[in-house]
Amino acid sequence: MKKFYYFFLSFLFIFCSQPKKKINPKIEIFDNSIESIIDVFSKIEVLADSITLPEGPVWDKQSKSLLFVDVAQNKILRWNEEYGVNDFISPGGNTGYAPNLGEGLLGPNGMVINEEGKLIVCQHGDRRIAMINNNESSNPDFETVVDNYNGKRLNSPNDLIISSDGSIFFTDPPFSFFDLNTFSFVDSELRELDFNGVYKLDINSNKISLISKDIEVPNGIGISPDEKFLYVNKMGPPFSNSSSKIIKIDLETLESKILYEGVDMFQKYKDGSDFDGMAIHSSGNIFTSGPGGLLVISPEGELKARIDFAHITNCTFDDEEKYLYATGFIDNPKVYRIKLK
Repeated sequence: MKKFYYFFLSFLFIFCSQPKKKINPKIEIFDNSIESIIDVFSKIEVLADSITLPEGPVWDKQSKSLLFVDVAQNKILRWNEEYGVNDFISPGGNTGYAPNLGEGLLGPNGMVINEEGKLIVCQHGDRRIAMINNNESSNPDFETVVDNYNGKRLNSPNDLIISSDGSIFFTDPPFSFFDLNTFSFVDSELRELDFNGVYKLDINSNKISLISKDIEVPNGIGISPDEKFLYVNKMGPPFSNSSSKIIKIDLETLESKILYEGVDMFQKYKDGSDFDGMAIHSSGNIFTSGPGGLLVISPEGELKARIDFAHITNCTFDDEEKYLYATGFIDNPKVYRIKLK
């Protein structure tokens, strides 16, 4: 009995002396069901800083690396555990392919990797979507995927997603016509389309079709796991004349509706954040930049969580969804990750 007593005291001492995990105060949970994905004890890691304007993150499972862009420096970078951050492809979005204003947001932006392992890039300055081998290069040879709609040159493709059949859905806001001095869009005779479209490029027929021309400034884009719905982030002032929204589009009928506005969140977090880039988790939940950092929205439009990365531009997952990666904005030019469950 005495031995058992001492054994119990020893066990109790060891158990009580174990450090207790602390909930990360930067993770705010609104619906406990999301804790099956988000680990509230995970810490935010900084993977890169000194990046002028990081954007367009995509996970490259072949090299186990995160690829992302610096829009302002016109290049694509790579990060991995072994080597850290290095320049990968430069120039990345403005190679002289298309006429543009010659200044402003002319670098690369959204990126995806197709089944062949090739990198597909939205290029603001070249005003096209282009493809390139996924290799380091200081003299890149881009191949045009699409650069016009009905013979008129695109504005500046910003973000894209690939469906299971290889088709590309993308947004085309006019960021190549954005004046950083006045922080406003400028009129230019170089602009050939009088609207900002959301498009589908059928990879088999190479036919481009217009999904919507009614979203004033479309930005981030995602597709539901069953590929029945498209999600588009609509930016608010100063980029457009109306409030920020997440739009849900039925891909069979092309009918759209407002999925989430987050008015209360914008009132609470006046940090200049907007609905910019997004990533869709296999659960169907939408991880999107927004007021207060990154918001997690259900397919029904319910706010489930907020992760305080500060002002960010975009996000993505690795191929196994073990980590969430996020890129910061100009006032927060870093690349982050946080471990998921």
